[in-house]
Amino acid sequence: MARQPSQRPSAHLSDQAVTRRPSDTAGTERPDSRPLAALDPHGLLVLSHALFTCAEQSEIVRLAMGHVSALGPYRAEAGYLATGDGLFRVPGSNAGAPTVDDARMKELDETDGSVFLPERSWNWAFGLRGAGGLLGYIVISSHSGPDEQGRFLLSTLVELTSAALALVASRAAYHRNTGELSRLGTERDTALRKLDTMRSKLHLQKTVHEALARVAAQGGGEDAITQALYELTGLSALIEDRFGNLRSWAGPDQPDPYPVRSVAHQEGMLRQVAREAGPVRVKDRLITLARPRGELLGVLALEDPEATADEHTMFALDHAQRSLAQELMHMRELTEVELRLSRQLIDDLLEGTDETNAYARAEAIGHDLQRTHYVVVVHWPGNTPDDSFTRAVERATATTATRPLITRRGDRVVLLTEARPDDAVHAALAHELVKPNGAIGVSTRCDSPDGVPRCYQEALRALDVRQNSRQPSGTTFFDDLGLYRILGPGNDLQELEGFVREWLGQLIDYDAGHDTELVGTLSRYFDCGGNYDDTAAALTVHRSTLRYRLQRIREISDHDLADVDTRLNLQVATRVWKIILRGRR
Repeated sequence: MARQPSQRPSAHLSDQAVTRRPSDTAGTERPDSRPLAALDPHGLLVLSHALFTCAEQSEIVRLAMGHVSALGPYRAEAGYLATGDGLFRVPGSNAGAPTVDDARMKELDETDGSVFLPERSWNWAFGLRGAGGLLGYIVISSHSGPDEQGRFLLSTLVELTSAALALVASRAAYHRNTGELSRLGTERDTALRKLDTMRSKLHLQKTVHEALARVAAQGGGEDAITQALYELTGLSALIEDRFGNLRSWAGPDQPDPYPVRSVAHQEGMLRQVAREAGPVRVKDRLITLARPRGELLGVLALEDPEATADEHTMFALDHAQRSLAQELMHMRELTEVELRLSRQLIDDLLEGTDETNAYARAEAIGHDLQRTHYVVVVHWPGNTPDDSFTRAVERATATTATRPLITRRGDRVVLLTEARPDDAVHAALAHELVKPNGAIGVSTRCDSPDGVPRCYQEALRALDVRQNSRQPSGTTFFDDLGLYRILGPGNDLQELEGFVREWLGQLIDYDAGHDTELVGTLSRYFDCGGNYDDTAAALTVHRSTLRYRLQRIREISDHDLADVDTRLNLQVATRVWKIILRGRR
């Protein structure tokens, strides 16, 4: 905007602007021979109407310049409009006139003043001003300065032109302000709508945060998470493990029985969901994965057959997934700590440990050692001795009772459990491991921690008897060993070896020197109850070969196999040799 004008009003001509000649007196003829009274026959009134109805400032200046000559012996030399970048000459203003020095116009510094034009004795720049400052200039020239009436008429023309320019400027400002107000009003309404939307969104998000925060504060749990998600969305919520087994359901229409998906279908679905960053629609479900640290621990889903889920639903599902991931990760860490502590405890119990310390440690991990327990040893030939085998045994032995203490010793899994396993445990393991040839040994009851080492030896002995019997697969209880119980833990190994040498020594030496299997043949003969056909089949030899071997046994050992006492001692000796001495020679 141009600066404020000088104090001298633009509507009146100064004394400097008037150059009188001695001959210039009122009532005399002007140079164009027109009397003063005829110079403006109400033309300014007509001009004012045109000026105030014009919408363009440049046109207003041109109209005013065109009327200058009607006021007297004057000529409009140039017209200017003030802009933000300086003075702008109005196009088409007196094109044939001598050129006005634009530099001189800038030197006026928004005041009225004289300018130089050749062949003109009087040249004056009249400032056009409004309330906001300079609006422009009209440069007028004459052969002589104006008289009093000329000053009046020129001042009136300048005032009318200034008023018309100010009116157009105010109209433009009004329209700009009106447009700006309209734009601001539109932006305000848009901002208010966005604010309402954001407020509603934040309120819904706050509701989700508070609901799941309450779940966490109250101890969390999968059932609490699905219930909160159901209440937040109105859609049935569920949690599955990575294999598709249902872990928790909240809401109506729970399938019964729950459908079982094939491994290929489940893995394909997991891959599909894992490719996306958020919840993924799979048929009638919105599914997201709980994968803390990249490990898949669970599947969270919403039943949405009508596809009604909105942004709020997706936010709640995503936030619940994070809560579930934290919960499952916390459970995994607690389980790992508990498993490590329980393994350390059972390892110490198997070796023998202080009872008071054992009770305290068991209580710390939620296990009651005051109850009756059994030691169970599980061996599955050909199975990899890793954590997967341990978990399989734990699942197969799981009951409503307290979870067993479990550890691994070489290729065997050892449990200390309140529940005495039955044949169903072996069947469950055989099904899960897809191998039926495993064996389980179970001890007698154990009523205190100091009895655990003895029971462990009993379970080992029961397992060995089972694996060296005619039916090596199955479950054997130490209570059912009968005669073999006297060969159990606590017997002196040296005495047992002496007993074996007494009854089988000659046969053992003969086998060692001739690479034969007479002791093994005798053991199998007794296992088959002395039946020739069964023994020959078990040894995969001909019946005549078996008769020959038994004859050689009689000759070498000098024992009568028909004698009852001799048969009993020989049978016990072969059992000791096979089970306790591991068939060593």
